[in-house]
Amino acid sequence: MSQNNFNNAQVAALPAHLKQFIVDQHYEHYTPIDHAVWRYVMRQNYSYLKDVAYYPYIPGLQKAGLTIEKIPNLQEMNDALGKIGWGAVTVDGFIPPAAFMEYQAYRVLVIAADIRQLKHIEYTPAPDIIHESAGHAPIIADKDYHEYLSYFGSIGAKAMFSAQDFELYEAIRALSILKEMPDADEAEIAKAEELVNYRQTNMGEPSEMALLSRLHWWTVEYGLIGTLDCPKIYGAGLLSSIGESASCMDTGIKKLPYTIDAVNYTYDITKTQPQLFVTPTFENLIQVLETFANTMSFRVGGAFGLRKAVESKNTCTVVYSSGLQVSGTLVDFKTNEHGEPVFIKTAGATALAFDNRQLNGHGKDYHHDGFSSPVGKLKDHAMPLERLSIADFNYFGIEEGKETSLHFESGITVSGLVKTILSMSDKVQLITFDNCTVKDKSGNLLFDPAWGVYDMAVGEKIISVFCGAADKEAFVEIPYKSNTGTHHVTYDNRTLELHQLYQQVRNRRHNGGDFGFLGNVWLRLQKNHHDDWLCALEILEILDHENVEPELANEIRTFLEQKAAGEPEYKKLISDGFYLIKHPVEQKLVV
Repeated sequence: MSQNNFNNAQVAALPAHLKQFIVDQHYEHYTPIDHAVWRYVMRQNYSYLKDVAYYPYIPGLQKAGLTIEKIPNLQEMNDALGKIGWGAVTVDGFIPPAAFMEYQAYRVLVIAADIRQLKHIEYTPAPDIIHESAGHAPIIADKDYHEYLSYFGSIGAKAMFSAQDFELYEAIRALSILKEMPDADEAEIAKAEELVNYRQTNMGEPSEMALLSRLHWWTVEYGLIGTLDCPKIYGAGLLSSIGESASCMDTGIKKLPYTIDAVNYTYDITKTQPQLFVTPTFENLIQVLETFANTMSFRVGGAFGLRKAVESKNTCTVVYSSGLQVSGTLVDFKTNEHGEPVFIKTAGATALAFDNRQLNGHGKDYHHDGFSSPVGKLKDHAMPLERLSIADFNYFGIEEGKETSLHFESGITVSGLVKTILSMSDKVQLITFDNCTVKDKSGNLLFDPAWGVYDMAVGEKIISVFCGAADKEAFVEIPYKSNTGTHHVTYDNRTLELHQLYQQVRNRRHNGGDFGFLGNVWLRLQKNHHDDWLCALEILEILDHENVEPELANEIRTFLEQKAAGEPEYKKLISDGFYLIKHPVEQKLVV
């Protein structure tokens, strides 16, 4: 785990449970081919996107600390992003959706440290530094957009997720890693794709996180803004894909108005999107998000939220109307004839908190065997228990050091010696009993005095239920972390020679000098790397711009034309490269 905060306030503010995903960028590991891939994609993007990207994209490159010539350095990005209240960190490939969302809430961009291979230059399903930095970062400068992004993160961080969500995440992560391995077995890839497809089609009822992920996909990743007839790109998946950023504007790709209906459209990360959604404004994105958030457990609460928490089988937080927060794995709850919760029960380590701060003495070490408590009003009491003053408590015989019996409308009875009464912000949250017995209306025992001290939560209703602990730091909640590591290549001598050739071309472009030397590079390319096209294209670009070595330039051009004609997968890449030689990017605008 990296400890570098990059002198960035947003990164420094990250809690420990998120910092565990951060890895060092290891800038020195990027090869000359990696930098050439970055440069090619950025030049293509700039050339094309200046006409179809949402207007802040181009000036946004500068504001995000990006240049065309080289892969971004995290320190430079943080220096730039810090000026607009954001930060950036590098991680190892896909991280769990809940953690990803929470990073957004903290206004920190999560950037995969790796970069796509040359053979995947147009698109990779794996998260890479092109997608994250060239896709997400430039649009961050737009205030309306970054407000949406961080707000989305704060809502996503509370979304209920399921075991199936994690299974799908693991399958997608494994597939993305396989696809970026240089010598990946095609049969293994096919098997991994089958598993992703199987899990995508066997999710059961989609969780809140799964539905939110769809809204995220159709906006943050693949969103268009403007009118249906003339939309502009703002989604990072499109901005970072030199293939799909062009094809998405085809009339064959349906353009639909972005409404809450987008939540009904699933997506496949391995395929071109069959339809895209167009929002008229970024404000509309927040309105749609609000519409969905109003259906989520953290806002609905009640039996609806409790049911979602039980199904989740993960750490969740149940919030009483008194403000008391119970964080743990909910295993059961009871309701009355109106469907309102009257009792909750967690299993295993549980913690109590108020205002997202753990209560002293009520951590998961103390409540290590779980927690249970009634919910609701006392029988024949118009005023909810949490709103009674200490004087009212004394009037009703609820006093520290005295025996009492509390009879709830649900029929639950709590009898014992009142030990302490905890109240904050003009409400009572907790009554602690010694020698306490708790029974339901049928007389079934819910708590036995032999089990020890009984802490009874106070609250008329369950107003919210959300995923994760209330006080994540105190709870030491470690989000699920994949055991599947990304693949790191060991280069053979032939590949190392190719790196050297790319570096020599790069040196000539930056430093000038003997351009005739490029003929030697070309000879070695022809001899040992006949399948390469990008290094050849970079040599041709220099020769053309410097107006030198015309015979060598013609030879390379002929080679590339023949390659484009004979190998269809290179046709667009090479022809786009030729276009940029004749229409060079004005780098001073973005470098």
